[in-house]
Amino acid sequence: MARTVFASRWLQAPLYFGLIVAQAVYVYHFGVELTHLVQNTQTVTETQIMLVVLGLIDVVMIANLLLMVIVGGYETFVSRLYLEGNPDQPEWLEHVNAGTMKVKLSMSLIGISSIHLLKTFIEAPNLTQQTMMWQVIIHLTFVLSALAMAFTNRLMENKAH
Repeated sequence: MARTVFASRWLQAPLYFGLIVAQAVYVYHFGVELTHLVQNTQTVTETQIMLVVLGLIDVVMIANLLLMVIVGGYETFVSRLYLEGNPDQPEWLEHVNAGTMKVKLSMSLIGISSIHLLKTFIEAPNLTQQTMMWQVIIHLTFVLSALAMAFTNRLMENKAH
């Protein structure tokens, strides 16, 4: 029974592969948006450029989030990656654990939420106050959640030492 339970971690491997496919979709989306921006450089306004660039930054931040989940999650929950000595090994992977990953992921979500909030403020004349209010509330909820996770993680680390 114990071997079966331990081996069940491999059921997560296809999930991480699915996230790799999702990341490929984001790479494609980034290429399409960047191509549109370059092709329309002569006809777009500065505000439109800013919104497209914020969208590109958003895609990059989501791709970074995906990478953290894929690499960190696989290493933490499925199997070692054996990257010791590899010059391309991400620094954060050396000391990754479930608590650290949660804090890093929540910080990434705050970054993504910040980009969306900035886009909202740029588009403010076209949005209702209620829409803007809810986006600010959601963003602040992400911030408070991240602070709570970081605080809890710190408490857990201090208890371990």
